[in-house]
Amino acid sequence: MAQDDPKTIVSTAWLNANLKDPDLRILDASWYLPTESRDPKAEFDASHIPGARFFDIEDISDHRSNLPHMVPPVEKFLSRIRELGVGDGHQIVVYDGAGLFSAARVWWLFKLMGHDNIAVLDGGLPKWTAEGRPVTNEPPVIRDRHMFARPRYEMVKDVTEVSRASKLMDYVIIDARAADRFKGEAAEPRPGMRAGHIPNARNVPFSTLLNADKTMKDPEALKEIFEAAGVDLAKPAITSCGSGVTAAVLCLAMERFGKTDHSLYDGSWTEWGAFPTVPIATGDA
Repeated sequence: MAQDDPKTIVSTAWLNANLKDPDLRILDASWYLPTESRDPKAEFDASHIPGARFFDIEDISDHRSNLPHMVPPVEKFLSRIRELGVGDGHQIVVYDGAGLFSAARVWWLFKLMGHDNIAVLDGGLPKWTAEGRPVTNEPPVIRDRHMFARPRYEMVKDVTEVSRASKLMDYVIIDARAADRFKGEAAEPRPGMRAGHIPNARNVPFSTLLNADKTMKDPEALKEIFEAAGVDLAKPAITSCGSGVTAAVLCLAMERFGKTDHSLYDGSWTEWGAFPTVPIATGDA
């Protein structure tokens, strides 16, 4: 089992031991693809880890954009977080109902806003419930707490920056989508998307970073997976995926083995695949 780290990943045992800590805040960040026909808020209302609050990825986003769940304005983020009773001085643990999927996006978003004391629950709600640990349908008691943002804008990239990096190859671009989507052999789930990948990108499907129980592999194994995919770890990294969710799993994995110079392409393939003036590549990296 990988070592608990309150700034990256903690185990179900760690969370259970700290469940009554008054400075702990737990967030359920479950989010699912439209094709899964699941309602994360309804599932949260029916059963969640005691004290958890629901972090709505779709709501806490930039609604001025026509792209899904883009990074929200700082003011909106802080307002919503305050409504959840989360603030400075809190240790946050974020989980999801898939195991380790959308929680990483929220971990990354808090890091982007300058809050480091946040960890993803390894294995998420499925592992927690499989171990017979407590769940409830009781709503949490919310107490107001202020949070101050210190945005790290270098952690997020737009299409212009990614296009430049693709040409100059001064960054390594890493795509978290499944191999058949990366190669352009499978149709994209969103209509109007071209198939393929960003030129000069490497492919590390996020699922390859996880064990069978959806916990993350140990740091040495993670590093080996990136290296085997042709990722030049000497270069700063830009992660990408379908819509900016699982790209954050790559960021979390790199953080686990000590690589901190990573950023995330927020528009990801939803933007690139529909953008008429940027090139695409198909086949292997």
